[in-house]
Amino acid sequence: MSETKTFRMTALRRFGDKFMQYPVLTGLVPNTYLITTRGRRTGKSRTHPVTLVERGGTRWLVAPYGPVAWVLNARAAGRVRLRRRREDREWAVREVSAEEAGPILKDYLKITGPPRAYFQAGPDSPVEEFVAEAPGHPVFELVAISGK
Repeated sequence: MSETKTFRMTALRRFGDKFMQYPVLTGLVPNTYLITTRGRRTGKSRTHPVTLVERGGTRWLVAPYGPVAWVLNARAAGRVRLRRRREDREWAVREVSAEEAGPILKDYLKITGPPRAYFQAGPDSPVEEFVAEAPGHPVFELVAISGK
């Protein structure tokens, strides 16, 4: 197995996140949304692009870089805001077990490119390899909030 990269938020990445907002909001980047979470310590809103997996009529939010700030904020708040095209909606999030996350992670690698360097398993690896890796890549089921 090859060595995986470790994620670091740099000034260049922050610039890239800002630069990607317009193409994501207009729907030019497939499967990608802007996620906004409220900072668990500062209370400030933070926005980043994320790629969703749709499987069996359910949407899944994948954290390919591990427990980064938006993941910790989503865990603390139990909800996130997702925007793309005309869709602007809050969702409750439910973090799933490694067994449940394995197939979602496999599907994720089939629809994304750059985050592959952060995984040991490849798009054609068996689901068991993704289950083994799941603790390092949190997966959340998006749950509709009543009345929204």
